[in-house]
Amino acid sequence: MTASGVTLRLLDKADKEILKLPRTVKGAFFDFQHKFKTNPHTTGLKLQQLKGDSRLWSARVSDDYRALLIRLADNDWLIVSVKHRKDVYDRLSAGVNQVTGGIEYVDLEVVEESILRRLPAPPVTPAAAPEPAKPQELFATWSDTQLSDLGVAEPLLPVIRTLTTEDQLLGLVEYAPQLTGEVLLALFDGKPYDDVLDQVTAPVAAAEPVDPDDFQAAAQRPATVVTTSDEALREALEGGDFSRWKVFLHPTQAKLVERRYSGPTRVGGGPGTGKTIVALHRVRHLVRQLRPGRDKPVLLTTYNKNLAADLRSRLLELGGEDLLSRVEVSHVDQLALRIVREAEPGSGKQAMDDSQAVREWRGLLDELGEEGWDPEFLHDEWTQVILGQAVTTRTDYFRARRAGRGRNITRRERAEIWQLAERFAQRLDRLGRQTWDQVAERAARLEIGREQRILSITRQREEAGGLDNIHLQDGSGGWLRYRYRHIVVDEAQDLRPAHWKMLRAMAPREADDLFLVGDTHQRIYKNQVTLGSLGINIRGRSSKLSLSYRTTRQILHSALDVLGEMDYDDLDGSKETLAGYRSVLSGRQPSGHSFPDWAAEREGIAALIKEWDADPDMSIPHEQIAICVPTNQMASEIGYTLRVHGIRPVEIRADGPHGEGVHIGTMFRFKGLEYQRMIIAGVADGLVPRDAVSRLRTSDPSRYRHEMQRARSLLFVAATRARDSVDVFWHGNPSPFLGPALTQQE
Repeated sequence: MTASGVTLRLLDKADKEILKLPRTVKGAFFDFQHKFKTNPHTTGLKLQQLKGDSRLWSARVSDDYRALLIRLADNDWLIVSVKHRKDVYDRLSAGVNQVTGGIEYVDLEVVEESILRRLPAPPVTPAAAPEPAKPQELFATWSDTQLSDLGVAEPLLPVIRTLTTEDQLLGLVEYAPQLTGEVLLALFDGKPYDDVLDQVTAPVAAAEPVDPDDFQAAAQRPATVVTTSDEALREALEGGDFSRWKVFLHPTQAKLVERRYSGPTRVGGGPGTGKTIVALHRVRHLVRQLRPGRDKPVLLTTYNKNLAADLRSRLLELGGEDLLSRVEVSHVDQLALRIVREAEPGSGKQAMDDSQAVREWRGLLDELGEEGWDPEFLHDEWTQVILGQAVTTRTDYFRARRAGRGRNITRRERAEIWQLAERFAQRLDRLGRQTWDQVAERAARLEIGREQRILSITRQREEAGGLDNIHLQDGSGGWLRYRYRHIVVDEAQDLRPAHWKMLRAMAPREADDLFLVGDTHQRIYKNQVTLGSLGINIRGRSSKLSLSYRTTRQILHSALDVLGEMDYDDLDGSKETLAGYRSVLSGRQPSGHSFPDWAAEREGIAALIKEWDADPDMSIPHEQIAICVPTNQMASEIGYTLRVHGIRPVEIRADGPHGEGVHIGTMFRFKGLEYQRMIIAGVADGLVPRDAVSRLRTSDPSRYRHEMQRARSLLFVAATRARDSVDVFWHGNPSPFLGPALTQQE
């Protein structure tokens, strides 16, 4: 019997299982799906119903592995799991969730084993001692009916009643359907029942009555995440990265994407909560609302150059050339530079980064014989106060606010700083150089002027009864208009004040004008802003994502420890917290590795990678392993050590990683990237944070707090790039940011 037109789909949780399979089994699975689609009933596949749950079928992938499937219709099948043949037994269950209407698969044996592994050791008590108190059940407060109404998988209810520790709960969540995990963790974290019902369950509830026997209808609902693409599956199997082809939008996120906002809005949330995915889908949603045309009225921008390139490729995957043709994707500094060059076509000034600018400040001070000023302090004063507030005269500088700058300065010192700033600007002019702060400030002034002319034309038109006056246009023969209708900003916490002034002037102040996503806990640059003071009012239009789809709960706990007790702002003058930030994923605890010196540490890193390569169960493509370090010099040195051991290193450049091998870069380079395994090296006292930061503790306490916060955020970003595991290396004394759970390991 030949079954032409057979559809074979893959359930969301099955892809995660496949990622962990040995390479040979992944290859066998790819061959299996082609054979199955040709004829599921061919003898070699051994297709048969399971005895425990008649809705489940088993088919042979290889000698040792079996695919478990649900038959949705005659020629429509869904793979729910891939298992070793010894693990295919009677205690497997497939059903339709009564709340979401989605298909759920549960392996009760695996769930129970996972919980049993986490049972606390029985206390040792003297024979005469009274019987110890029975541990309190975690979910005794809620009835089975209440849990079912929240969407908890009913086959798991008896098991849930046995849970008494967080470790056991994590053991269950690791193998439970996603909604069950989200609900139980939210209740465990103290969220009130009604809030869980409203915020976790309601967004994913089916809109229509659910038939528990209609699996084909269940497969079409958003709650059942599946794929059918052969090419997508090939990329996933070969690259080991399912996130590249499946941009899953949770219903909670979809509501943020599709909502109409009366003005600027911001979506916050911790690492891995899907902020960038929300931004990309928001772009697609905005484009779908446009009238046909060839212009690009939607801008997608970010501060990080690597991330800008990644956003472009992901947008292309999401909507193809048709979507990309209506969107301007630009690194925000490059956008500012383009604006300036349009206005000043003859200018050939070369832009330079902050580190180069500090070197020029140091050179100026050396030439003048000035020993009383710190070049980094002067650069920050110039960028954050003088350029940041568009100060153009000495008098204005004397009046300028210096909130957050820490060190108080006298009137005489202000006069000295202003004179030095003028000399610095003249020095850059002579060299034909300009800083990115200067570029951004100049672009902001140009765009604000453009907006004022547009508003003036609009007023004149209204006064003239709707008639245009050609003499008010830009003189180039074209009609003056806003550059964009909608602007979407990713990693919003990193932009400079001048960037915000420029962006605000680039789009009309209308509904759906600015859509910002970001997390100030991940601010790794010095740019600190209050949006309201820059004309961007997000009050009442802010939302927060709290569920991490990338980072395991174990990694998350260690990463949150890195942040310490410091306060973080919300981009609008109030405090930002990661309260309620959680993950339903589980994995191994992050590991700490101590060495006597940097050379020994590098050797230890190479040995760990070779150990992974030698173990078939641990081996993964080297592109899914990353090493981040505090300095460029250390990146070069670890690259040399890997080459000596036959491991190919790939340096992450300004435009991202290129080539096959272990990715290496400074912590700054990893913004927006993710890997199965992260190695964070050189996390030693004096390097993280730098000695120079520690010396500010008494000389400039406010700047010390800002720099310490930035250093913590940098390590936090590095740790949360990992999906499966984090290994932290140091030599000498460990960084004070590392908790005892890491530093006491060997």
